[in-house]
Amino acid sequence: MPGGGLSPDSAPRLIASRPNFFLAVKPLARLFRRLFLERLTAAFDAGPLNFFGDLASLAEPAAFTAHLVAMRRISWVVYAKRPFGGAAQVLDLGHYSHRVAIANSRLVALDQDHVAFTWKDYRQNGTTKIMKLKADEFIRRFLLHTLPDGFHRIRHFGFMANSHRAAKPPFAANFSIVSGQRQTMASRRQRSRTL
Repeated sequence: MPGGGLSPDSAPRLIASRPNFFLAVKPLARLFRRLFLERLTAAFDAGPLNFFGDLASLAEPAAFTAHLVAMRRISWVVYAKRPFGGAAQVLDLGHYSHRVAIANSRLVALDQDHVAFTWKDYRQNGTTKIMKLKADEFIRRFLLHTLPDGFHRIRHFGFMANSHRAAKPPFAANFSIVSGQRQTMASRRQRSRTL
C-alpha cells in the first residue's frame, strides 16, 4: 500500500497519511458488506446454498431477501490493525507471498517414486536437511501453496499496482512514501539488500 495519496492539483505529488493511520475502516466495512452480500445473493440465485436448523426458513426467497435487507441496514465491523509483531513480520510475510512454494534449487533428487528436497529445521538453528517424500505426497504439499483460480499473489496496491503502470504519474515510478518519508526505489532496493 502506498501509505498516502495523490494530490488533486495539476502537478500531482504524494501526500503521506498520518503516522498512526493504517486503513480507512468505515469505507472498508461498507465495501466488504456490499461485496459479501452481492456474492451471497449470487450463490443463492445459483442454487448451491443449503440452510439447516433455525436457518431453514431462509431457503424461501422472500425470507432470504428480507434477511439481506436487515443485513444491509446494520453497520459491519472490519477488524484491521497493525501486526502484533511489527514490521518484521510483515516483511517475512511479504517474502513468502512473493515466492513460489519451492525453488528448483531445493530439489536434490527425483526417481520413479520419490522426490527429495532440502528444508531448514529451525528447531535446530536452521540446519539444512533433506526430506524424501513419495511423489503424490510431494505434489499434495506443493498444491497447498498454490492459489485458487482468480486469486493473485500480493503485489503493489492502488496507483502503485502494475495494472496502472501506463497511467502512473512519472514520479510514482521513482518514489514511494514510507512512514511519511520519501524514498527512491533505488534506495529501497539497497536497504532491502542490507536486511
